[in-house]
Amino acid sequence: MVNVETGRFTVGVFQDVAWARKGLDALQRAGFDNQGLTILSKENPDAAALMAATFGQPGDRFDLAGIGAVIGRGPLLDALQGAAGDLAALGLAGTMRRVGFQAHDGRIFEALVGRGGILVAVHSEPRAADALALLHSYGGGNAAIGAWTGRV
Repeated sequence: MVNVETGRFTVGVFQDVAWARKGLDALQRAGFDNQGLTILSKENPDAAALMAATFGQPGDRFDLAGIGAVIGRGPLLDALQGAAGDLAALGLAGTMRRVGFQAHDGRIFEALVGRGGILVAVHSEPRAADALALLHSYGGGNAAIGAWTGRV
């Protein structure tokens, strides 16, 4: 059985940095703390600037299976890393089950980020529905709450 985080993450993928910035601004206006946010993107200067503006420091650079060179920061990445420290090797497709998503969700998120999308996640319990509504409202494609806790 896969270990699943008890706190929920709400995840959406924006088509570019401009849309991600709008979504992040909306989350912040709604009272979501930056410490609960995660941003993941293919490595590029615009995404690096977004992370620096959001977190006050740049994202960490690493290679991610299925995508290549990425930058990211936030609690979702820590949860996906797991005890085995295998996020880089398994990618999003192989690790999203750790936070309550089904494997096909991970493959979708991986494909969207691989095409240049900006993944934004919110450690959102108990306001997961609020986070989901905001992500959808501001263009977060395939936004979903990680709630699946079935057996693998």
